[in-house]
Amino acid sequence: MADTVTPSARRAPPIAVPPVEIRETAVPGTVPRYAVPGWSESGLVAGITGRGEDPGRGFDLGLWSDSPVGETMARWRAFRRSEPTFERWSLGGQVHGAVIAEAASARGWLQLDGVDGWITRASGTMLTVTVADCIPVYLAVPGRGAALLHAGWRGTAAGILATGFERLLELTGATPAEVMVHVGVGICGSCYEVGREVMAGCGRHGAGDGPWHLDLRAVLAEQAKRLGAVQLTVSAWCSSHDRPAFYSHRGSGGTDGRMVAYLGRAH
Repeated sequence: MADTVTPSARRAPPIAVPPVEIRETAVPGTVPRYAVPGWSESGLVAGITGRGEDPGRGFDLGLWSDSPVGETMARWRAFRRSEPTFERWSLGGQVHGAVIAEAASARGWLQLDGVDGWITRASGTMLTVTVADCIPVYLAVPGRGAALLHAGWRGTAAGILATGFERLLELTGATPAEVMVHVGVGICGSCYEVGREVMAGCGRHGAGDGPWHLDLRAVLAEQAKRLGAVQLTVSAWCSSHDRPAFYSHRGSGGTDGRMVAYLGRAH
């Protein structure tokens, strides 16, 4: 069931210590993907697919593209086979909003329209979002629940991180300090040139007439700190200037494919 959650007034003071910057590491195998370091030790499968080395579009998992349907679905089948213990896979028709759906324990592929985030208490359920510059945000309380968010500037401005964070606290009964947060692979500030609407939506003031450069991951990290997150990391990869490994909508002029960020709790 998809629903929105109004963030509560519960907040912690901002933390002065900057988040730890890490680099997702390549996973061996035929599916090009990168794991979030340290999360497997907490019983979590967290990462993002990559471009790979195949010719043409590479390992493009975008469902709404000009790639032949049979080829796209073959890549999805290979991706799902790479994590055979997960019985339920969820994917949303993303609209750059702040709607988060709950994925219950079941078998098969759950696909919903108008969803930019997922949350679950169930083990064996893989949450996924598609990205190609927008930021995947991973949230988890080990052993109790997880959430995965698609955060472009509109979703960031709409408060999808606060919505997901507060919902995870409610679902698991955790404290903010127990929530692991990773702000994942996406476009960096040097590559993300924006106008006044984006700056204002993300709480930034740009000097002069613009355009300006916005570090969206820094905005999300600051939001996570205000929510009380202390287990906070940020990816060092940029989807644009690291295009040999990843897809970038901006870097390709709108012609690139899509990666899939994924998060689940193993059985």
